[in-house]
Amino acid sequence: MEIFLDTAEIEDIRKYKDFIDGVTTNPSIMSKRGNDNPLDVIREICDTIDGPISAEVLSENYEDMLKEGKALAAVHSNVCVKLPCTVDGLKTCKALSSEGIPTNLTLCFSPTQALLAAKCGATYISPFIGRLDDIGQDGTELIENIVDIYEVNGYETKVLAASVRGVQHVVQAAILGADAITLPVKILKQCFEHPLTTTGLEKFSADWENRKK
Repeated sequence: MEIFLDTAEIEDIRKYKDFIDGVTTNPSIMSKRGNDNPLDVIREICDTIDGPISAEVLSENYEDMLKEGKALAAVHSNVCVKLPCTVDGLKTCKALSSEGIPTNLTLCFSPTQALLAAKCGATYISPFIGRLDDIGQDGTELIENIVDIYEVNGYETKVLAASVRGVQHVVQAAILGADAITLPVKILKQCFEHPLTTTGLEKFSADWENRKK
């Protein structure tokens, strides 16, 4: 399972680059970079890590999405144009995919949206599991359904679990066969940690210091 870092902060990407396969961004994340030019930020990320870098369009209609998507793709060959699961977003996905430009269809909340994204040639589909959990639905069930649909129909689109709320989502996504997952820095850090590891190391250290001379 590919692990992406959901951030636009270069220091975080540098810190964890040995453990991640790429980066995902969105307008909310990019807004934290203040008035920095989005294309410059994406270029900086691409220069920092070699892997898929998802960069999202802001436009809402097909013509503008297509123009914006091509501009993002021109920044670097690793850019994966992020588009919403809307009629215009799917239409743009099909157009970009036909030109060999990687795409990531975001804000997916249903199996039918994922099915349409695959038919339009999406490279990745990003089901938002945490937001479904927030409204009382089972986000991981969506992952399972999409994985099954793609396997039965032979679609090559990769399932990228997004809107992850905790380490358990990481485990569940991996068990269900998600191809990728994107994590905020906070949750990636939690993946390294366990209290028994900490206490175990403390005991080893104490025992060594207290060994008989």
